[in-house]
Amino acid sequence: MQDALDLARWQFGITTVYHFIFVPLTIGLTPLVALLQTFWFKTGKDEWYRLTRFFGKLLLINFALGIVTGIVQEFQFGLNWSEYSRMVGDIFGAPLAMEALAAFFVESTFLGIWIFGWGRLSRGVHLLTIWLVAFAVNLSAFFILAANSFMQYPTGAKFDAELQRAAMDNLGTVLFSPLSLSTFWHVISTAFVVAGTFMGAIAIWWVVKAVRSGDEAAAQVYRKGGVVGCVAVLIGGISLLLSGHHQAQVITELQPTKMAAAELLCTTPEPGEGAAFTVIAFGECVQNAEGEWSDPEIRLIEIPKMLSLLAWNDGDAQVNGMDTAEEMLDDAYLTPEEAEGLDWIPNQQVVFWTFRLMIAFGIFSALLAVIGLIALRGGRTSGSGLLKLLAGVSLPTPFLGAAFGWIFTEMGRQPFIVYPVVSLDPTTHVLTGVETDLSLATANAVSPVVSAGSIWITVVGFTLLYLVLAVAWFYLMKRYTAKGLNYHEEIPELKADLDDSKPLTFSY
Repeated sequence: MQDALDLARWQFGITTVYHFIFVPLTIGLTPLVALLQTFWFKTGKDEWYRLTRFFGKLLLINFALGIVTGIVQEFQFGLNWSEYSRMVGDIFGAPLAMEALAAFFVESTFLGIWIFGWGRLSRGVHLLTIWLVAFAVNLSAFFILAANSFMQYPTGAKFDAELQRAAMDNLGTVLFSPLSLSTFWHVISTAFVVAGTFMGAIAIWWVVKAVRSGDEAAAQVYRKGGVVGCVAVLIGGISLLLSGHHQAQVITELQPTKMAAAELLCTTPEPGEGAAFTVIAFGECVQNAEGEWSDPEIRLIEIPKMLSLLAWNDGDAQVNGMDTAEEMLDDAYLTPEEAEGLDWIPNQQVVFWTFRLMIAFGIFSALLAVIGLIALRGGRTSGSGLLKLLAGVSLPTPFLGAAFGWIFTEMGRQPFIVYPVVSLDPTTHVLTGVETDLSLATANAVSPVVSAGSIWITVVGFTLLYLVLAVAWFYLMKRYTAKGLNYHEEIPELKADLDDSKPLTFSY
C-alpha cells in the first residue's frame, strides 16, 4: 500500500505532465498565429487569412483544454501539499498572483475580443488584440516559471524564525534570479520548437495531400504555413541549443546533485582531471557501507573532459559527483530526525534517461525543419510519401521531448521540494556548504491530515477525467485538422474603422 507522499507525488506528476502538453503549444502558437495575421494585414492576400483562421481554431482548442487542466494544479498546493504552502506560500504565491492578475486576465480578455472581433473591429485594432494575447501568454509563463525557479533556487527570501516559515525579502530577486531567467529563455525556445513543428508538420502533410489530389492552389497555400513553421523550428532550435547549454551550466552550479545524476557522475574527479560525458549507461552509482561509490554496471561511449567543458567551459574543471551530496546537505534545513532515511540522490535512471530523451526527440523537429524547407524552397511543393511520413512522425515528438524535460527538471531536485542554495569554491567549483536554511524536503511538504485513501480517490478521479479530456482534445484537434482550410468562408473586408452594424458573434 502506497503512502500519502507517494500518491501525492503521483497525482501531481500525472496532472502536471498532462497539463504541460498544452502549455508550450499555446506559448509558441499564439505569436505564430499573430504573425500569420500580420502577413494578412500587410499583404491583404487571402491565403494568410485562411491560414490564420485554420491555426487559430486549433489554438483555441488547445488554449481551452490548457485552462481546464491547469486549474487543478493550484488546488493541490493547498490540499495535498499544505505544509509546502505554509512554509513558502508567501513567496511562491506572489508570482502566481501576479500571473493571474497581470497576465491571465489580459490574455483571456483580449482572446475573447479577438474571437468575437472578426469583421467588426478595425484591422489594426483586431491585429493588436492577438499580439496582446501573445505577449500576455508569455508573461504568464514568466511568472509561473519564476515561482517554479524559486523551488529550484530559493533566493529573494529569508527564514522567519518566529513564524517558522519563509518570508519575502526581495520580489525582484525572486522574479529575476539567474535560474528563472535561464529557465524562461529555455522554455520559450522549447515552445517555438513545439509550435513550429506543430504548424510545419500539419501544413506539410496537407501540402503532400493537396499535390496528390491535384489541387496545386491549396498546396501553395499550405506551403506558406509549412515554411513559417519550419523557420520557427530553426530559430527556436538554435535558441534552444544556446539556452540549454546556458541552463546546464546554471544547474551545474546551483543544483549539483541534479547534474551528477543526469551524467551518472559517481565521484568528483581529481583537480585537473576533468569529467567525461557519458552518452549511454545502464545501472546506478552505488555507495557501499564504507562510503565509497562504484560506477554503473554498463557505461558506453564516454567523451573525455566533455562534461567539464560543457559545465564550466574548461575541460579540466571539476564537476561535483554524487560523493559530495552528503557534505553539501550537512547544513540543510532538516533536523536529524527529518534527515534520517532520506536518499540525497534523485532517481538516477529517471534523471539520466529523461535528459537524453529530451534531446533525442528534438532531433525529429530539426529533421522536419531542414528537409521541409528544402522540399518547399523556391515555391516548390511535393507529393512525397516519405515527406508526409516525416511530418506525421515528427508531430508528437516535441511534445514528448518537452514532457521529458519537465520530468527531468522536477525529479532532478529530489529529495527536495525546495532545493537548498549551495556554495561553491570559486576556484575549484567544489561544494563548500549550504548558504540558506530555506530548503524543504518533499517528505516534509505533504499535508499531515490528508489520508492516502483520500488521495487514491483523487488520483483515480483525475486520471479518468484527464483521460476523457485527452480523448476530447485529440478528437477535436484531429477533426479540425482534417477539415483543412475553409474556402467557403467569406473573407472580411480590411476595414479601417469600427463596424457597428454587426453584432458580436462567436466566429469559431
